[in-house]
Amino acid sequence: MEPRELAACGLDEARARGASYAEVRVVRSEAQNLGVRNGAIATLESPASEGFSVRVLREGAWGFAASPRSTREAVVGAAGRAVAAADALSRLRGERRIELAPNPPQVARWEGPCGRDPFGVSLEEKLDLLRRCDAGLRTRPEVVAASCTMSFLREHSWYANSEGAFLEQRFVRSGAGLLARAAGHGDVQTRSYPMSFGGQFVQGGYEAVEALDLPAHVKRTRDEAVALLEAPPCPAGVRDLILGSSQVALQLHESCGHPCELDRVLGAEVDLAGGSFLTPDKLGRFRYGSDLVTIVADSVSPGGLATFGFDHEGVPAGRWPLVEKGMLTGYLTNRETARAIGEDASRGAARAHGWASFPIIRMVNISLEPGTWDLDALVASTEDGILCDTVKSWSIDQMRLNFQFTTEVGWEIKGGKIGRLLKNPTYQGTTPEFWASCDAIASRRHFVLWGIPQCGKGNPMQIAEVSHGAAPARFRGIRFVGP
Repeated sequence: MEPRELAACGLDEARARGASYAEVRVVRSEAQNLGVRNGAIATLESPASEGFSVRVLREGAWGFAASPRSTREAVVGAAGRAVAAADALSRLRGERRIELAPNPPQVARWEGPCGRDPFGVSLEEKLDLLRRCDAGLRTRPEVVAASCTMSFLREHSWYANSEGAFLEQRFVRSGAGLLARAAGHGDVQTRSYPMSFGGQFVQGGYEAVEALDLPAHVKRTRDEAVALLEAPPCPAGVRDLILGSSQVALQLHESCGHPCELDRVLGAEVDLAGGSFLTPDKLGRFRYGSDLVTIVADSVSPGGLATFGFDHEGVPAGRWPLVEKGMLTGYLTNRETARAIGEDASRGAARAHGWASFPIIRMVNISLEPGTWDLDALVASTEDGILCDTVKSWSIDQMRLNFQFTTEVGWEIKGGKIGRLLKNPTYQGTTPEFWASCDAIASRRHFVLWGIPQCGKGNPMQIAEVSHGAAPARFRGIRFVGP
């Protein structure tokens, strides 16, 4: 069956079985993942997936079912299973009834940007680029492992609900990255470009990979990995910290994005992902950071991995502040949770991974608004500090309050000048104290929208793609942990 016919059949069956609300999502996706490691092809895969889901409300409880078969029998059966599940759960819900915030239904089509279709670029061209970069990374004997990767995703989805919505959306995502691992002097060190864990990802076509200019960054990536072997460990103590933009992006992800997910705030994720210290009583009253800190959520930024026309409940894309001049002002919500904080409409943060997952609150694009500083001037005004970038490892507690981050690389700053290279810089803090110490943010010229395609949440686990915009920023009096 075609998506529109499939959706109509599922909605009719769900209503006939007594659902007070129903929705159907049909998703077709195709990916391509390529990797060259130490001169050999390590990854060459093209997974594809197609299916649909039916979600219903009956007697104040959700029911959900999904199938990979796009037939009348499959959608009728899925609608029946979803209603039966809602019936069973309604007997266990106690006094709590799920009620959805209103959302005017729309009929629309949205498509993300794509210049050069990555699925139309030959494997030979892609693998040749990866092989050349891999070979360049391995031209020094200290480099014991090199990894060069590309990843592409294409998704086409349809959404319909019993309120009259019918939405069609398409996007393409592309990304690539380099990694060099060096060994010597009893140590192993890693450098990545342009970011760790696979590189940089954006909504767009193969032009996004070309813009990264991977070959031009091979030498620096390789040489810094080797230089770190002889670099001194970052010393313990309290010093000023300048974070590169990719590290600010991860800091936003872990210490703002996740704690602002309202389902997490309300306890729905405690069994796996944890809770949040940003409880509803703090809305509009809690100082999250300094006056310079304004953090916005949006699903409209060009190239963002969480940019769309409508979320997976049919709510239009938008933009709103989570933190404004240091004060907590917003959350990420869906139609089920919006009223818990006194809002009449969802912010549009409901998303599901593929066709077989239940929509839950996921981060949209979360960005720190840029400041006015030039990066060179920011460094020059720092008397005693460390410039850190590219995450290596991290830990943050279940409430997203206490954290520790280690980056791949650090540079000592003395008297406003960049000095020696430092290995394994590790800093600690608590979220509100850390953001309160922010006293300078670089300008929009230094701003980058970083893509993270592998954020996990939910039980069972779902993967979501999200972007974080950031410029380098300075934080005063941060505690570093020594070796």
